[in-house]
Amino acid sequence: MESSSDYQRLTSDFSISSFATTCREEIELASIRDLVAAIRQREGVEAAVVLGRDGLLIDGQAVPGIDPERVAALIPPIIGPADELGNNVRRAELVTAVLEYRTGVAIISAMSSEAVLFVLLTPQANIGQLLFELRRNRDNIAALV
Repeated sequence: MESSSDYQRLTSDFSISSFATTCREEIELASIRDLVAAIRQREGVEAAVVLGRDGLLIDGQAVPGIDPERVAALIPPIIGPADELGNNVRRAELVTAVLEYRTGVAIISAMSSEAVLFVLLTPQANIGQLLFELRRNRDNIAALV
């Protein structure tokens, strides 16, 4: 198990940004599990799940009561119609969707043609910062999945 200082290095000011920098420098040492752990450690993140486009869980961590495998299975039926809408209105396929619920926010981000990232946030989470980091580091994250 990695020490807390290793995780602090991966999750410093901007969890994904720091993580992505680590990936560029040491791609052979980074993994999907590291990505999920770095995102999950951000304040206000209740779940981070990486799944295949088929809905099969690749990796995930969540607070008790949230089943990452079940969450993964629920995502493809959301992405398909969103891609279809994008194509019909000449905007291409879905890149990121933000779903706002009464008690929090869910982000669905297509990281590659094979993998999707789902992040569940509390209302207090810094959603803007996370969306910025996901967009800024999409290619580095996609290299992991």
